Amino acid sequence: MRPQFFWIRITCCLTTIFFSVSCDSADNRSKTTEIHIDGSSTAYPITEAVAEDYRHENPNVRITIGISGSGGGFKKFVRSETDILMSSREISAAEQDEMENQNKAFLAIPIARDAIAIIVHPENNWIDSLSAQELKLIWGAQSQDNITLWSDVRPNWPDKEIHLFGPGTASGTYDNFVKKICPESGTRGDYTASEDDNILVQGIARDKYSLGFFGLPYYLENKKILKIVPIDFGFGAHIASVENILNLNYKPLTRKIYIYIEKEKALRSDIFTFTNFFISSAEKLSKEVGFVPLSRILYDRALKDFESFSKER
Repeated sequence: MRPQFFWIRITCCLTTIFFSVSCDSADNRSKTTEIHIDGSSTAYPITEAVAEDYRHENPNVRITIGISGSGGGFKKFVRSETDILMSSREISAAEQDEMENQNKAFLAIPIARDAIAIIVHPENNWIDSLSAQELKLIWGAQSQDNITLWSDVRPNWPDKEIHLFGPGTASGTYDNFVKKICPESGTRGDYTASEDDNILVQGIARDKYSLGFFGLPYYLENKKILKIVPIDFGFGAHIASVENILNLNYKPLTRKIYIYIEKEKALRSDIFTFTNFFISSAEKLSKEVGFVPLSRILYDRALKDFESFSKER
């Protein structure tokens, strides 16, 4: 695991994280190029790790990484306001239509696998596991005015308010969670929402009666101050973990992480070089930050697809 880079903040804007690389001399600064990346906070750890390694070989490239969520990132991507999009979900039909209506070709590049971890405060001593039905009971929209205490879920649990934390509706993690846990109703609205998973980590770590969800790497980086909850999808209770992603015991709440790139952007030499580096580094760096790498075959295919996509036509 890399050092605690998840907590880096360089601007006063809590929803944007900047990773900047520059040289000291005026001559070198004048040659600096910029690559703008935005989207999923789930994908931020591996993107930041790639950018960190890339700077050693390319000190004149300045990379900014924003975390407006997968949905927010796609809005910027459709408007060509970002060079590379990070996403924890696939592009929606509506987003794809917008790109096609503007005659913008794009490529989706899978980079890793992740799981959505269900998290409580470490002093929560009453939860051993939750069933998928109980998770739906807690989070479903129909429960907003009915399931407010822990004892509403199980009578022997505390008569204390449940304080919920989760990604905002622009998040790909939110979309995946709703699709698998409460597809009919969506989630309730009375929870603390943020596109920045670090804010969710801090909120849960401070509140004994909290419960929330976010990508696995954020739990692994903060496991000393959090407790992960096993979820029973009908074949035994299992936690989000690298092992359970691989053996499919946590399959309902696993997903792929992607980067997206527009054709016009891919033709830029600096973006082409960085994206190639990203794909080539993803297998190694995904392990370092807590994701599960794809097979070597899939990475090789991604490199060939990107090379073909990036050619002038």
